[in-house]
Amino acid sequence: MKIRIFIGVLIVALLGAALVIRSGPTAAPDFPINKMLADQSEVVIDIPAGSSGSSIAQILFEEGVIKSAEAFFRVAVGDKRSEKIAPGNHRVSQNISARQALEQLLDPDRIPNLIRVYEGNWKSEIAKSLVTYGFSTSEVSGALVKARLPNGFKDIEGLLFPAQYSFTKGTTATEAVQAMVDRFGQEPAARKLLLGTQRFNPSQLLIIASIIQAEGEQKDFAKVSRVIYNRLTIGMPLQMDSTVHFVQKLRGVIFLSSRSTLINSPYNTYKKYGLPPGPICSPGAAAMSAALNPADGDWLYFITVAPGDTRFTTSLDEFNTWKALYAKNRKAGVFE
Repeated sequence: MKIRIFIGVLIVALLGAALVIRSGPTAAPDFPINKMLADQSEVVIDIPAGSSGSSIAQILFEEGVIKSAEAFFRVAVGDKRSEKIAPGNHRVSQNISARQALEQLLDPDRIPNLIRVYEGNWKSEIAKSLVTYGFSTSEVSGALVKARLPNGFKDIEGLLFPAQYSFTKGTTATEAVQAMVDRFGQEPAARKLLLGTQRFNPSQLLIIASIIQAEGEQKDFAKVSRVIYNRLTIGMPLQMDSTVHFVQKLRGVIFLSSRSTLINSPYNTYKKYGLPPGPICSPGAAAMSAALNPADGDWLYFITVAPGDTRFTTSLDEFNTWKALYAKNRKAGVFE
């Protein structure tokens, strides 16, 4: 059974496609860019995995979507986003311009039977998405246990790669879950992570990546990674709020009460030294790269004092000053 998986996967081999753009002033036949009508006819097309730019263009032409295959190919060559056209079914309008056809192929809302796994999702959240998709709770629970994991991993948490997935009719829950794990193994950053480093094995690196994903914005990932490395080096507890939120299954919470830091759990990095026993979410490629390549710095503390304003320091006094600013901003509703 064929499973279609996509995100950040280069499926449109534009530069190597068989169709060659003709030089010269002659424009390829194309429909004008018109406003879409409410009753405009549509078709569902299927783009096989690994399709070239020319084959996609030909499919669109044969289905009456575009006026000429060459018009679409020319548009696609000039737009790097075309590299992210996903395999699988797409609902597209007929008799539209090549530019509009490309935009529709890139629109996830036009892809039927779509499952989105977001960066930072917990296993439990992904399981709910699979149930919403149509699998039974028991089927999903069984699939999460049966999945083949990379060597050295005992639990699937963190291994369900953040991506958009489209499955053909008849796909089982086990096949769907395995596709997510396999997609993890195809990601270049994950492949590097699975090699381990002199200091950390693959499982530990995935744990670090998951904390990075949960704790910071992407622009700060490498710095958060360095804080984790530095704290582990000196034997300082990680004290990461996200690990407690994972235990409590809390989303969208920026405040952690003193009482919460006393929770008795091996994931509570306020009480337990070292890394937690497993990942706390599914990290994306950027977080995994940061886990492998922390920024240079001696920071031990960081805090987000306002949305988009995360500060790093080696000084506990400075951290406490910023903590007071965070409390003031939180009281003023800055984070709402």
